[in-house]
Amino acid sequence: MSEIITHGGFRIGAGRKKLEATKVIRVPASRILEIKDYLNKPKKEVEISDVRQIDPITHLEIPLAVERVQAGFPSPAQDYIDQKVDLNEHLIRNANATFMVRVNSLSMLNIGLDINDELIVDRSLEPKHRDIVIACIDNDFTVKRLMIEGNERWLKAESPDFPDIHFNEGQTLEIWGVVTRVIKSFR
Repeated sequence: MSEIITHGGFRIGAGRKKLEATKVIRVPASRILEIKDYLNKPKKEVEISDVRQIDPITHLEIPLAVERVQAGFPSPAQDYIDQKVDLNEHLIRNANATFMVRVNSLSMLNIGLDINDELIVDRSLEPKHRDIVIACIDNDFTVKRLMIEGNERWLKAESPDFPDIHFNEGQTLEIWGVVTRVIKSFR
């Protein structure tokens, strides 16, 4: 007598467990092991202080006044709103490659970056000469201006109280992203 084996159909406990929604993303093949290691770390470890992924789903429109504001002598302004601006469209070029990070030093003070200013960083942009970048140097993160002259690259501080960073033999530099915007609080 042969045993009847059935395939398919509903079986209790079979199939993928539905813990939470998943999403497929593309990552460079060279970074797969690094990402797997990061995901396997205990949840209390944080590699970048106070980093927030920007939610590409939110939609917020605020009014945009037609008239520009004088920075010098005041002029009569019109109470006229022409259109609305979605801050996501205005501030973010590539939502899937964008994150925010807070400034934690005064090394970029001369270009207006203060402690706790929030930087919008796009990882999909190719860093160019004089871009403000988030860089990882020997596993330490910093925000500096990228300087490129021929084959030489260094990071320029925008404050006389901090040195520029020139690289020695064996040091590693990885550009994590290009700063595209700064959000500054005045109150």
